[in-house]
Amino acid sequence: MQVAEAVSHGAVSIINAMATGKGAALGISLWTKARVTITDKAGLFKGYNLTEPDEDTRLIELIARKIFQRFNAHRRFGALVETQSTIPVAVGLKSSSAVSNAVALATLKALRKKAGALKTINLGVDASLEAKVTLTGAFDDACACYFGGLVVTDNLQRKILKRYRPKTNSRVVIHVPQRKSYTTNIDPSVFETIKPLVQTLQREVMNGNYWLALTLNGLLYSATLGCDSSPARAALESGAIAAGLSGKGPATAAIVPNSKVEKVLDSWNSYSGRIIETSLNYESAHTLRNPN
Repeated sequence: MQVAEAVSHGAVSIINAMATGKGAALGISLWTKARVTITDKAGLFKGYNLTEPDEDTRLIELIARKIFQRFNAHRRFGALVETQSTIPVAVGLKSSSAVSNAVALATLKALRKKAGALKTINLGVDASLEAKVTLTGAFDDACACYFGGLVVTDNLQRKILKRYRPKTNSRVVIHVPQRKSYTTNIDPSVFETIKPLVQTLQREVMNGNYWLALTLNGLLYSATLGCDSSPARAALESGAIAAGLSGKGPATAAIVPNSKVEKVLDSWNSYSGRIIETSLNYESAHTLRNPN
């Protein structure tokens, strides 16, 4: 049967869209790969997360199903959807957006169908909303994961407002606590108090002050969600140019000049959990030529 694979990268938050419906995210080089195998089991869609087998697979099954239904292929065929990833799940590093992009691309390729980049992204966003893994559709995260670079969006209108390619010789250093945080457990009303402040940060991003926005956004959402902001403060004191909570957390992302990476890593030695060092990503999501 027809098999296809695709890759999408992860991202970190510049502006979390939960408070206002507008957000910004920055692509990073962590990745998710999806492999879709068409089967003769009509209407049956089975997903497997090969990296974290205990995680819910409803999202990846739903994306494949919706695309099959779009082309009326579900009446004759089903699909086996397998994913593997270097992006930790449910910590704020856009794992859902990356897997949505990768599965959508691989499914389209397996069906030998084509869709533009924004159409492909929106197929994943629709499924993410239906699966309740996002409050706003996470269009900002999905675009940053798909296109790379820094993307500013209106999630409610699903419009790209601005794109940047930050010029920096910096690394992205991420502290990942052991706990996870799922969007389904968050009450959106808690963000009302910070909405005016987040709107101010959005103006800063549109003016090019995205590193300032990353840091202050992290502080605002850490306070609102009860997340520890001390890793961000430690990174800033050690030379990071920006640091803050990514998404709903609990991961903290720091933008760190190459010369300061070791100092930031040392400042995080006392924190339990995992530390990831990666880079900014500018590569678009894409299918792979020869699935193996």
